[in-house]
Amino acid sequence: MTANDVIQIGIYLVVLLLLVKPMGCYMARVYADRPNRVTRLGHGLEHAIYRLCGIDADEDMGWKRYAIAMLLFNVCGMLAVYAFQRMQAWLPLNPQHFPAPSPDLSINTAISFITNTNWQAYAGESAMSYLTQMAALAVQNFLSAATGIAVLLAVVRGFARKTARGVGNVWVDLTRTTLYVLLPLSFLLALLLVSQGVIQNVRPYVDVPVLQASTYIEPVKDAAGHDANRIEPVTTQVLPMGPAASQVAIKMLGTNGGGFFGANSAHPYENPTPLSNFLQMLAILLIPASLCITFGEMVGDRRQGWAMLAAMLVIFIPLTVGLTAAEQAGNPILHGLSIDQHASVLQSGGNMEGKETRFGIASSSLFAAITTAASCGAVNAMHDSLTPLGGLVPLWLMQLGEVIFGGVGSGLYGMLAFAVVAVFIAGLMVGRTPEYLGKKIEAYEMKMASLAVLIPCALVVICTAIAVMTPAATATAGNPGAHGFSEMLYAVTSAANNNGSAFGGLSADIPFWNVMLGACMFLARFTLAIAMLAMAGALAAKKHVPASAGTLPTHTPLFVTLLACVVIIVGALTFLPALALGPIAEYLMSAH
Repeated sequence: MTANDVIQIGIYLVVLLLLVKPMGCYMARVYADRPNRVTRLGHGLEHAIYRLCGIDADEDMGWKRYAIAMLLFNVCGMLAVYAFQRMQAWLPLNPQHFPAPSPDLSINTAISFITNTNWQAYAGESAMSYLTQMAALAVQNFLSAATGIAVLLAVVRGFARKTARGVGNVWVDLTRTTLYVLLPLSFLLALLLVSQGVIQNVRPYVDVPVLQASTYIEPVKDAAGHDANRIEPVTTQVLPMGPAASQVAIKMLGTNGGGFFGANSAHPYENPTPLSNFLQMLAILLIPASLCITFGEMVGDRRQGWAMLAAMLVIFIPLTVGLTAAEQAGNPILHGLSIDQHASVLQSGGNMEGKETRFGIASSSLFAAITTAASCGAVNAMHDSLTPLGGLVPLWLMQLGEVIFGGVGSGLYGMLAFAVVAVFIAGLMVGRTPEYLGKKIEAYEMKMASLAVLIPCALVVICTAIAVMTPAATATAGNPGAHGFSEMLYAVTSAANNNGSAFGGLSADIPFWNVMLGACMFLARFTLAIAMLAMAGALAAKKHVPASAGTLPTHTPLFVTLLACVVIIVGALTFLPALALGPIAEYLMSAH
């Protein structure tokens, strides 16, 4: 690593940590049961929404009612997104006259956006109308993010409440998250992005003359019906337009990911400058990291929130450093050819393949680590072009369960499931019933936590095995051998952990991938959420147990270390064989 790498990573972490406390405390006030200055400010609009929708804001839902309402709300959103896509050819704001996507691609996209995954088997600028982008996809960016936070709030109330029947009101949680957190932050970030050159318009695409004409070969049929080639001149270039800034803002803040354009955050209209790149990286982790502080405030012990954040950073920082170092070291195959990868006029050195020169290795590597740690999925570089060990890092960050920050809400409630497992293991070591935040962790809670931890793992290994045995799936991999396996493993990992980033090199728009990855996304998101809500309901009904001499403190460096080790060990035991067949095998072959 270079000094520039250390400085960039260091500045990012310092700015992030300076923002998490004020942001976390602000959100704690938003979700407080009692009125305060924040909720009084929007009281009129908030309650107008409740009256319009017929919502009883004072209802305290049990976990089953909360889960059913959450699930039905998202299913309705899925149907709406599907309908917008299938009818977009006849709807307004479609200046390029895009036809409807295929049914399998439409349902894959609909599931993707309601699950906060934003896996895209299409290029936005050549498939989706402005109306579909704004009224369907961008709206779900808000609602799927709000859903993740709502489930987290129910889980936190389960720990905070004593002998209670309810875990909150899902409609209030969704409304407050959207109204007080996501909308204002998105508006502010969109303005900042527009100031950097991110486009925001509804104009038709623009044809501009190219500086130097060229030609391309177009396959055609001759008069006899045989295959032939025709040389076509290229004198103009089509520049895509659209309301990009507004969608980029919420896709980052909501850890949705995806891209308004197919090139995602590598596209100059979506991420034009180093400052816009820094703002986007900061937006990705801002809410997931701040929710740790919100958690500590809501359970009445700020140290618990800082412990969660510390456990995430203990894993995130070494992996980020490892990814950056692997990319700075360069491609091992080129080393074998005696090519000096550090003799660059841009002083970038290392492996610049698949990266934008305006970002370089440090910002590209940091972005890759952030987006796969945070369940975002936006990318500013091609992960398929990372070195074998560099590509292993974002893949493993997802396989850890998307709990190292993770998606907004979902990352922290996933980490709380690991915390329950950690205190259970500690309880076994000393021969006493484990406790966490004053609640006894018994068989039912362990079953729910185990389901939350193991469901994504099972989906990844089972669905990857199905894919490698299916000729239609293997035929879509852009590379043979270990790298092709990595492409398929990455796709399933990304879907089953609701990340949405693409390794690249895999042609995923076929019925097999659309259906299987859609099923992975749906099951991973909602079975895990329901398991955590069930655990929240059981915990809320329990009495508070005073701490005793045998209680394991869960805010100390010892517990932070234990929690980080549990997360790493589960990931290592589950996925080491698969990683050995993919990036590790590729590294060993390229190094020799």
